[in-house]
Amino acid sequence: MKIRCLQHVEYEGPACIPDWAAARGYRCSTTRLDLREDLPVLDDFDLLVVLGGPMSVYREDRWPWMRQERRLIRKAIDGGKVVLGICLGAQMIAAELGGFVEASGEQEIGWFDIVLTSEAGQSLLGGLLPGKPIVFHWHGDRYQRPPGAVRLAYSEACDEQAFQYGDRVLGLQFHLEATPAWVDRLARRDQDQLVAATYIQTRQEMLSPVENFARANEFMKRILDRLVDVAIGTTHDRGVESRSWI
Repeated sequence: MKIRCLQHVEYEGPACIPDWAAARGYRCSTTRLDLREDLPVLDDFDLLVVLGGPMSVYREDRWPWMRQERRLIRKAIDGGKVVLGICLGAQMIAAELGGFVEASGEQEIGWFDIVLTSEAGQSLLGGLLPGKPIVFHWHGDRYQRPPGAVRLAYSEACDEQAFQYGDRVLGLQFHLEATPAWVDRLARRDQDQLVAATYIQTRQEMLSPVENFARANEFMKRILDRLVDVAIGTTHDRGVESRSWI
């Protein structure tokens, strides 16, 4: 099993994902777009993970490589690959499939719960998360779902938190991959964003609930396990009854 992560800035790497892959004997590699590394070809991966970053999809003129990355995302989807987008990654998937991305008007930074929709039960998330999990957020943009995509989650601050397109594409606005070191780097790098606001926590508030990281990483591992099962075409998902993914 070959997993390829697309990374956009040095301080927002794949966090817990390589450890998950190593524990299962999968090959996990990362392409650094910020270092202008060559994009992979479809044969290089079975599962494509598009990570987050501070870029805005609607300002891609500032980052010309985003156009090439979006073309790769589209090729991967059209080629039947399994694709996971996280935050910026979800926004790029949504935009490439006919949705759009805009400033949300309300930054969401820290640990806040999301609510799963009724459709989530029959989706790639079905049975993997509780109905109202606490997850880590760091975003100021939001996506509008593309035509044909199904909304899977929302929060008080943002009505679009997860979507599924077809049976092999998943977009998450939040960061289940986050580790304490990952959050600490991000909080130090972008400390100017940590202003007093309803949905913005302090660095200490983000780092102190250690149990939240372990729980979120477990959610991430469950989702990645399911995506791998989809990639290899299994009909039963690690003890969870098989179902038609939307």
